[in-house]
Order: sequence, then C-alpha cells, then structure tokens
Amino acid sequence: MAVFRSNRYLYVQVISDQSGRTLAAASTLGAAAASGNMQAAQNLGKEIAERCKQLSIGQVVFDRAGYKYHGRVRAVAEAAREAGLVF
Repeated sequence: MAVFRSNRYLYVQVISDQSGRTLAAASTLGAAAASGNMQAAQNLGKEIAERCKQLSIGQVVFDRAGYKYHGRVRAVAEAAREAGLVF
C-alpha cells in the first residue's frame, strides 16, 4: 500500500509487485471525504481496507514514501489495520 500526501489530499494505492498493476486505489478527492484532516485520513484507511477485502487481499506492505509516520499518514495506517488489513 503506497501513500502519497499533498498539502490538501491523500492518495493510497495497492500495487501488485508481480504485475506492476494497481489493484485498488482511494483518495480524499471525493465529495464524501473532507480533505486535509485526520477524519478524512481515517475514512481513507477504512475505504482502502474495504476495497482490498472485496478483492480478497488481506496482507499488504505499507510504503509511506519517505513521509514521517505521524499525523495523516499514521491515521490512514491505523484505520486500515483496524478495518482488517495486515502489514
């Protein structure tokens, strides 16, 4: 699971190492998520975990792409773990 964080939005992708394809993706760009805050990050973590469950993906590797593990990045990770993803 790769995370990209801009000043305003968060993006998360689950990418297959074997094929290089994106299997699942989610972001805070949608109207349902308020962008740029902790609640949006938690919702994003839950959303990506649900999409992975639908694809029978239970375990991923968390790639924070050099961002410190705090704030919104941590909120995404913890929410995904609570929703059932293992990493």
